[in-house]
Amino acid sequence: MAGDSREITMRWRERLLFEAGASGRPAVLVDGDGAVATSPVEMLLVAAATCSASDVVLILEKQRVALRRLEVALRGTRREERPRRYTALHFGFTISGVGVDETKARRAIDLSLEKYCSVVASLAPDIHVTYDVALR
Repeated sequence: MAGDSREITMRWRERLLFEAGASGRPAVLVDGDGAVATSPVEMLLVAAATCSASDVVLILEKQRVALRRLEVALRGTRREERPRRYTALHFGFTISGVGVDETKARRAIDLSLEKYCSVVASLAPDIHVTYDVALR
């Protein structure tokens, strides 16, 4: 059975600066050394945070939470040796809304990080993933 397939195009602009995106969608700038734009390893954090946040929004909606605010701060720890891959991710969720409580928030986050977020699931299985949540 064939799975879902995605494709992006990346174009070199200058030095280590690239423009990338999916066909028909706005492009993003990616900077190989992070001097001018977000670096590739930071983009991986952006992808993981956005993927998980999207899941959390949908799960909280199903829990009948009227979301007012959702922020995710994601810290990734990389090893010193090459390849300098991530060894740990720590998500900090800040959530506010009508009907949200810690049980609902943690349930949504657990489901995202353990079951639904395809970006986190695509990373090496030995990455240590943790989170905290603050309700406002």
